[in-house]
Amino acid sequence: MIKKRIVIGLFVLSSLAVFGQKKSELPFDINDFNQKARTAEWLYVYDAIAWWTSDSVMTEKEEDLQRLGSEWFCFQTENDNWHAVYGKYENDKMNVIFHYLVDTTYKVSKTFEQIDNEFLNLHARALITANNQLSAIKDSIPLRFNQYIKQNDDKTFSVWIFPAFQPNGYAVYGGEFIYKIDPTGTQILEDNSYFQGKFLAFQVGEPREVWMNYTELEKPTIGNVFFIWYYKRYFTYIKLENKNYVTTTFNNGDGDYSWIHIEKIEKATAKEKKKKRK
Repeated sequence: MIKKRIVIGLFVLSSLAVFGQKKSELPFDINDFNQKARTAEWLYVYDAIAWWTSDSVMTEKEEDLQRLGSEWFCFQTENDNWHAVYGKYENDKMNVIFHYLVDTTYKVSKTFEQIDNEFLNLHARALITANNQLSAIKDSIPLRFNQYIKQNDDKTFSVWIFPAFQPNGYAVYGGEFIYKIDPTGTQILEDNSYFQGKFLAFQVGEPREVWMNYTELEKPTIGNVFFIWYYKRYFTYIKLENKNYVTTTFNNGDGDYSWIHIEKIEKATAKEKKKKRK
């Protein structure tokens, strides 16, 4: 797992040249951001587990692959091992076709360890409930999505659905679909999604600086934070512009990355400039 540090202050990066009056009455909500950053890092590891185990799935027999549905998920146990299950939910039951274990050394191995049926069924139902909310979007836009699920301490489920890294090399953002689902996996308790009606994307290739315009929001969304953390190695900088701050990561040169939050500066008006000259 990649270690991160949270750094806040005023920095001037290569292409950020904003001058004028500082908005000192608008402090950055570092506690809110730290929580989102921790969630984004957990999702980043979840995504890696999914990639590694899906590679193993593709080596399985074709007749077994034909039995798969769209229900798959990963979960972490108390001993810090990860599990990934792939199967199909039908007749009110999650039928596991493949089950992989990823240990703390990130070794992937196929396992036939039994998993509690209720645990499997509840996760599958929660994923189906969340994905049903996106059916119209998925039917109208040829994009691939990744799904992530976690059972909370109160037995509810959190589900995150983000655009995947597309096969044509595009990193897509602009829509994030986040739900809290009841313990039965059938009812949405909270909808914290953010989608303004269109997806945007950057072509991955030659490393360069890119900007994400979310100036209508005061704080980064969890999807924003995950996007920056996930694609940070593909670009020199990914700069997220919110209403009062710009957020990005900085490569420390040792494989470690720091978060940086840059307070935007209002340009002085002509009247203010005239007063300063007197």
